[in-house]
Amino acid sequence: MFIVQAFKPQNFFWKYLVGSLIIIIASFVGQLPLTIAIGIKAFTSGKGMPATNAELYRFMDQNLMLFLLLVSFVFALAGIFLAVRFLHHQKFLEIITSRPRLDVKRILFSFLIWAFISAGSTIITYFTASENYEVQFHIDKFLILCLIAIPLIPIQTTVEELVFRGYLMQGFGILAKNKWFPLVLTSLIFGCLHMFNPEVEKMGSIVSVYYIGTGLCLGIMTLMDEGTELAIGFHAANNLTAALLITSDWSVLQTPAVLKDITEPSAGIDILLPIIIIYPILLFIFSKKYKWSGWKEKLTAKIKLPETIIDNPNFKNNEY
Repeated sequence: MFIVQAFKPQNFFWKYLVGSLIIIIASFVGQLPLTIAIGIKAFTSGKGMPATNAELYRFMDQNLMLFLLLVSFVFALAGIFLAVRFLHHQKFLEIITSRPRLDVKRILFSFLIWAFISAGSTIITYFTASENYEVQFHIDKFLILCLIAIPLIPIQTTVEELVFRGYLMQGFGILAKNKWFPLVLTSLIFGCLHMFNPEVEKMGSIVSVYYIGTGLCLGIMTLMDEGTELAIGFHAANNLTAALLITSDWSVLQTPAVLKDITEPSAGIDILLPIIIIYPILLFIFSKKYKWSGWKEKLTAKIKLPETIIDNPNFKNNEY
Protein backbone atom coordinates (compact mmCIF):
# COMPACT_ATOMS: atom_id res chain seq x y z
CA MET A 1 0.00 0.00 0.00
CA PHE A 2 0.99 3.61 -0.53
CA ILE A 3 2.02 4.51 3.04
CA VAL A 4 3.49 1.07 3.76
CA GLN A 5 6.10 1.66 1.06
CA ALA A 6 7.85 4.06 3.45
CA PHE A 7 8.40 1.35 6.08
CA LYS A 8 11.99 0.46 5.27
CA PRO A 9 15.00 -0.44 7.44
CA GLN A 10 16.25 2.58 9.39
CA ASN A 11 13.63 4.90 7.88
CA PHE A 12 12.52 6.74 11.02
CA PHE A 13 10.28 9.78 11.42
CA TRP A 14 13.12 12.13 12.40
CA LYS A 15 14.49 11.75 8.88
CA TYR A 16 11.33 13.42 7.55
CA LEU A 17 12.11 16.48 9.67
CA VAL A 18 15.62 16.61 8.18
CA GLY A 19 14.24 15.96 4.71
CA SER A 20 11.70 18.78 5.10
CA LEU A 21 14.56 21.11 6.01
CA ILE A 22 16.44 20.03 2.87
CA ILE A 23 13.37 20.79 0.74
CA ILE A 24 12.87 24.20 2.40
CA ILE A 25 16.53 25.13 1.88
CA ALA A 26 16.33 24.08 -1.79
CA SER A 27 13.24 26.24 -2.20
CA PHE A 28 14.96 29.25 -0.61
CA VAL A 29 17.92 28.81 -2.98
CA GLY A 30 15.43 28.81 -5.85
CA GLN A 31 14.01 32.12 -4.62
CA LEU A 32 17.37 33.88 -4.90
CA PRO A 33 16.88 34.90 -8.58
CA LEU A 34 13.60 36.61 -7.65
CA THR A 35 15.16 38.34 -4.65
CA ILE A 36 18.09 39.54 -6.75
CA ALA A 37 15.81 40.77 -9.55
CA ILE A 38 13.66 42.76 -7.10
CA GLY A 39 16.76 44.24 -5.48
CA ILE A 40 18.23 45.31 -8.84
CA LYS A 41 14.91 46.85 -9.93
CA ALA A 42 14.58 48.71 -6.62
CA PHE A 43 18.14 50.05 -6.87
CA THR A 44 17.96 51.13 -10.52
CA SER A 45 14.49 52.68 -10.24
CA GLY A 46 15.16 54.49 -6.98
CA LYS A 47 11.63 53.60 -5.78
CA GLY A 48 12.67 51.36 -2.93
CA MET A 49 11.41 47.86 -2.15
CA PRO A 50 7.68 47.15 -2.60
CA ALA A 51 5.87 46.65 0.72
CA THR A 52 2.87 44.54 -0.37
CA ASN A 53 2.05 41.78 -2.82
CA ALA A 54 0.01 44.19 -4.98
CA GLU A 55 2.87 46.71 -5.07
CA LEU A 56 5.27 43.93 -6.03
CA TYR A 57 3.24 43.03 -9.12
CA ARG A 58 3.04 46.67 -10.15
CA PHE A 59 6.76 46.96 -9.53
CA MET A 60 7.76 43.99 -11.72
CA ASP A 61 6.44 42.66 -15.01
CA GLN A 62 3.77 40.06 -14.20
CA ASN A 63 5.13 37.36 -16.49
CA LEU A 64 8.66 37.84 -15.20
CA MET A 65 7.38 37.68 -11.63
CA LEU A 66 5.49 34.47 -12.35
CA PHE A 67 8.53 32.86 -13.96
CA LEU A 68 10.86 33.76 -11.08
CA LEU A 69 8.32 32.60 -8.48
CA LEU A 70 7.84 29.23 -10.18
CA VAL A 71 11.57 28.61 -10.63
CA SER A 72 11.88 28.01 -6.88
CA PHE A 73 9.67 24.92 -7.24
CA VAL A 74 12.13 23.39 -9.69
CA PHE A 75 14.77 23.65 -6.94
CA ALA A 76 12.29 22.27 -4.39
CA LEU A 77 11.66 19.27 -6.65
CA ALA A 78 15.39 18.60 -6.69
CA GLY A 79 15.36 18.84 -2.88
CA ILE A 80 12.57 16.25 -2.65
CA PHE A 81 14.50 13.89 -4.94
CA LEU A 82 17.69 14.22 -2.87
CA ALA A 83 15.84 13.61 0.41
CA VAL A 84 13.94 10.59 -0.87
CA ARG A 85 16.84 8.90 -2.64
CA PHE A 86 19.77 9.62 -0.33
CA LEU A 87 18.21 10.23 3.10
CA HIS A 88 15.39 7.69 3.04
CA HIS A 89 16.88 5.33 0.43
CA GLN A 90 13.54 5.02 -1.34
CA LYS A 91 12.71 4.94 -5.00
CA PHE A 92 11.34 8.34 -6.02
CA LEU A 93 8.31 6.59 -7.53
CA GLU A 94 7.36 5.35 -4.05
CA ILE A 95 6.31 8.80 -2.85
CA ILE A 96 4.20 9.22 -6.00
CA THR A 97 2.29 5.97 -6.28
CA SER A 98 2.06 2.36 -5.12
CA ARG A 99 1.69 1.23 -8.73
CA PRO A 100 4.65 -0.27 -10.64
CA ARG A 101 4.80 2.86 -12.79
CA LEU A 102 3.32 6.35 -12.89
CA ASP A 103 -0.28 6.21 -14.16
CA VAL A 104 -0.35 9.13 -16.59
CA LYS A 105 -3.93 8.31 -17.63
CA ARG A 106 -5.09 8.95 -14.07
CA ILE A 107 -3.32 12.34 -14.06
CA LEU A 108 -4.87 13.31 -17.39
CA PHE A 109 -8.37 12.20 -16.40
CA SER A 110 -8.26 14.17 -13.15
CA PHE A 111 -6.75 17.17 -14.94
CA LEU A 112 -9.36 17.22 -17.69
CA ILE A 113 -12.38 16.79 -15.46
CA TRP A 114 -11.30 19.55 -13.04
CA ALA A 115 -10.16 21.87 -15.85
CA PHE A 116 -13.61 21.45 -17.42
CA ILE A 117 -15.32 22.28 -14.11
CA SER A 118 -13.03 25.24 -13.36
CA ALA A 119 -13.18 26.75 -16.84
CA GLY A 120 -16.91 26.13 -17.07
CA SER A 121 -17.66 27.83 -13.76
CA THR A 122 -15.48 30.82 -14.75
CA ILE A 123 -17.30 31.22 -18.07
CA ILE A 124 -20.73 30.92 -16.44
CA THR A 125 -19.80 33.43 -13.73
CA TYR A 126 -18.54 35.90 -16.33
CA PHE A 127 -21.66 35.78 -18.48
CA THR A 128 -23.99 36.02 -15.48
CA ALA A 129 -22.13 38.91 -13.83
CA SER A 130 -19.91 40.46 -16.50
CA GLU A 131 -19.89 43.79 -14.65
CA ASN A 132 -17.62 42.19 -12.06
CA TYR A 133 -14.90 41.46 -14.59
CA GLU A 134 -12.60 43.32 -16.92
CA VAL A 135 -11.38 41.72 -20.13
CA GLN A 136 -7.62 42.29 -20.32
CA PHE A 137 -6.65 39.91 -23.10
CA HIS A 138 -3.45 40.93 -24.91
CA ILE A 139 -2.21 38.27 -27.30
CA ASP A 140 1.51 38.95 -26.82
CA LYS A 141 1.43 38.90 -23.01
CA PHE A 142 -0.94 35.94 -22.99
CA LEU A 143 1.28 33.83 -25.24
CA ILE A 144 4.27 34.54 -22.99
CA LEU A 145 2.10 33.61 -20.01
CA CYS A 146 1.26 30.28 -21.68
CA LEU A 147 4.94 29.57 -22.36
CA ILE A 148 5.70 30.10 -18.66
CA ALA A 149 2.59 28.67 -17.01
CA ILE A 150 1.97 25.49 -19.01
CA PRO A 151 5.32 23.86 -18.18
CA LEU A 152 6.04 25.43 -14.78
CA ILE A 153 2.70 25.50 -12.95
CA PRO A 154 2.34 21.69 -13.18
CA ILE A 155 5.80 21.48 -11.61
CA GLN A 156 4.70 23.82 -8.81
CA THR A 157 1.53 21.87 -8.10
CA THR A 158 3.28 18.49 -8.38
CA VAL A 159 5.87 19.63 -5.84
CA GLU A 160 3.10 20.56 -3.40
CA GLU A 161 1.39 17.21 -3.89
CA LEU A 162 4.61 15.24 -3.49
CA VAL A 163 5.41 17.13 -0.28
CA PHE A 164 1.98 16.92 1.38
CA ARG A 165 0.21 13.89 -0.10
CA GLY A 166 3.40 11.94 -0.74
CA TYR A 167 6.39 12.66 1.48
CA LEU A 168 4.66 13.94 4.63
CA MET A 169 1.72 11.54 4.29
CA GLN A 170 4.18 8.65 4.48
CA GLY A 171 6.25 10.28 7.21
CA PHE A 172 3.26 10.87 9.49
CA GLY A 173 2.12 7.35 8.68
CA ILE A 174 5.39 6.02 10.09
CA LEU A 175 4.92 8.21 13.17
CA ALA A 176 1.28 7.34 13.91
CA LYS A 177 1.00 3.93 12.22
CA ASN A 178 -2.54 4.70 11.14
CA LYS A 179 -4.28 6.40 8.20
CA TRP A 180 -6.42 9.12 9.78
CA PHE A 181 -3.58 11.00 11.47
CA PRO A 182 -1.51 11.69 8.32
CA LEU A 183 -4.71 12.53 6.41
CA VAL A 184 -5.82 15.11 8.97
CA LEU A 185 -2.40 16.57 9.76
CA THR A 186 -1.27 17.03 6.15
CA SER A 187 -4.59 18.74 5.40
CA LEU A 188 -4.18 21.10 8.36
CA ILE A 189 -0.57 21.96 7.44
CA PHE A 190 -1.55 22.46 3.79
CA GLY A 191 -4.34 24.82 4.83
CA CYS A 192 -2.28 26.72 7.39
CA LEU A 193 0.57 27.40 4.95
CA HIS A 194 -1.93 28.90 2.50
CA MET A 195 -2.99 31.33 5.24
CA PHE A 196 -0.03 33.47 4.20
CA ASN A 197 -1.74 34.13 0.84
CA PRO A 198 -3.02 37.71 0.34
CA GLU A 199 -6.55 36.36 -0.26
CA VAL A 200 -6.75 35.58 3.46
CA GLU A 201 -5.96 39.18 4.37
CA LYS A 202 -8.83 40.34 2.15
CA MET A 203 -11.47 37.74 3.02
CA GLY A 204 -10.51 36.70 6.53
CA SER A 205 -9.48 33.46 8.19
CA ILE A 206 -12.71 31.75 7.06
CA VAL A 207 -10.85 31.05 3.81
CA SER A 208 -8.85 28.49 5.78
CA VAL A 209 -11.93 26.24 5.61
CA TYR A 210 -11.53 26.12 1.82
CA TYR A 211 -7.79 25.42 1.92
CA ILE A 212 -8.05 22.74 4.61
CA GLY A 213 -11.06 21.20 2.88
CA THR A 214 -9.16 21.08 -0.41
CA GLY A 215 -6.21 19.43 1.32
CA LEU A 216 -8.58 16.89 2.86
CA CYS A 217 -10.14 16.11 -0.53
CA LEU A 218 -6.71 15.62 -2.10
CA GLY A 219 -5.63 13.43 0.82
CA ILE A 220 -8.73 11.25 0.44
CA MET A 221 -7.96 10.86 -3.28
CA THR A 222 -4.44 9.75 -2.44
CA LEU A 223 -5.33 7.20 0.23
CA MET A 224 -8.32 5.73 -1.60
CA ASP A 225 -6.44 5.48 -4.90
CA GLU A 226 -3.11 4.38 -3.34
CA GLY A 227 -1.19 7.11 -5.15
CA THR A 228 -0.97 10.83 -5.83
CA GLU A 229 -1.81 10.80 -9.55
CA LEU A 230 -5.40 12.05 -9.18
CA ALA A 231 -4.32 14.76 -6.74
CA ILE A 232 -1.52 15.85 -9.09
CA GLY A 233 -3.93 16.18 -12.02
CA PHE A 234 -6.53 18.07 -9.97
CA HIS A 235 -4.04 20.54 -8.52
CA ALA A 236 -2.41 21.26 -11.88
CA ALA A 237 -5.78 21.92 -13.52
CA ASN A 238 -6.90 24.17 -10.65
CA ASN A 239 -3.85 26.44 -10.70
CA LEU A 240 -3.34 26.45 -14.46
CA THR A 241 -6.90 27.44 -15.33
CA ALA A 242 -6.76 30.13 -12.64
CA ALA A 243 -3.50 31.55 -14.00
CA LEU A 244 -4.71 31.61 -17.61
CA LEU A 245 -8.35 32.60 -17.21
CA ILE A 246 -8.79 34.96 -14.26
CA THR A 247 -6.69 37.16 -11.99
CA SER A 248 -7.18 39.98 -9.50
CA ASP A 249 -5.21 42.57 -7.58
CA TRP A 250 -5.58 40.56 -4.37
CA SER A 251 -4.66 37.04 -5.56
CA VAL A 252 -1.34 35.41 -4.70
CA LEU A 253 -0.52 34.92 -8.40
CA GLN A 254 -1.31 37.93 -10.56
CA THR A 255 -1.03 37.23 -14.26
CA PRO A 256 -2.01 38.78 -17.61
CA ALA A 257 -4.95 36.36 -17.70
CA VAL A 258 -7.98 36.75 -19.96
CA LEU A 259 -10.18 38.20 -17.20
CA LYS A 260 -9.58 40.38 -14.18
CA ASP A 261 -11.90 40.29 -11.17
CA ILE A 262 -12.48 43.93 -10.20
CA THR A 263 -14.83 43.31 -7.26
CA GLU A 264 -13.98 43.73 -3.61
CA PRO A 265 -13.50 40.17 -2.33
CA SER A 266 -15.67 38.73 0.41
CA ALA A 267 -16.12 35.27 1.88
CA GLY A 268 -19.53 33.82 1.04
CA ILE A 269 -21.19 30.60 0.01
CA ASP A 270 -18.60 30.21 -2.76
CA ILE A 271 -16.07 29.28 -0.05
CA LEU A 272 -18.18 26.38 1.24
CA LEU A 273 -19.71 25.24 -2.07
CA PRO A 274 -16.70 23.20 -3.23
CA ILE A 275 -16.27 21.58 0.20
CA ILE A 276 -19.86 20.45 0.76
CA ILE A 277 -21.03 19.78 -2.82
CA ILE A 278 -18.44 19.83 -5.60
CA TYR A 279 -15.63 17.84 -3.92
CA PRO A 280 -17.96 15.04 -2.75
CA ILE A 281 -19.32 14.75 -6.30
CA LEU A 282 -15.77 14.61 -7.67
CA LEU A 283 -14.79 11.88 -5.19
CA PHE A 284 -17.93 9.96 -6.15
CA ILE A 285 -16.94 10.11 -9.84
CA PHE A 286 -13.44 8.85 -9.06
CA SER A 287 -14.78 6.12 -6.79
CA LYS A 288 -17.01 4.77 -9.55
CA LYS A 289 -14.38 4.97 -12.27
CA TYR A 290 -11.61 3.38 -10.20
CA LYS A 291 -13.87 1.07 -8.15
CA TRP A 292 -12.81 2.29 -4.73
CA SER A 293 -13.95 0.23 -1.77
CA GLY A 294 -13.16 -0.12 1.93
CA TRP A 295 -13.36 3.60 2.70
CA LYS A 296 -13.14 3.19 6.47
CA GLU A 297 -10.17 0.84 6.20
CA LYS A 298 -8.24 3.04 3.80
CA LEU A 299 -8.91 6.34 5.57
CA THR A 300 -8.91 5.55 9.28
CA ALA A 301 -7.48 2.09 10.04
CA LYS A 302 -4.21 1.21 11.68
CA ILE A 303 -1.41 0.40 9.26
CA LYS A 304 -0.84 -3.34 8.99
CA LEU A 305 2.62 -4.27 7.82
CA PRO A 306 2.93 -7.24 5.45
CA GLU A 307 4.60 -10.38 6.78
CA THR A 308 7.48 -9.81 4.36
CA ILE A 309 8.33 -6.64 6.31
CA ILE A 310 7.68 -8.02 9.79
CA ASP A 311 9.85 -11.09 9.15
CA ASN A 312 12.69 -9.08 7.62
CA PRO A 313 15.69 -9.32 10.02
CA ASN A 314 16.70 -5.76 9.08
CA PHE A 315 13.65 -4.53 10.99
CA LYS A 316 14.52 -6.15 14.32
CA ASN A 317 15.92 -2.92 15.73
CA ASN A 318 13.15 -0.77 14.25
CA GLU A 319 10.33 -0.02 16.62
CA TYR A 320 7.57 -0.56 14.11
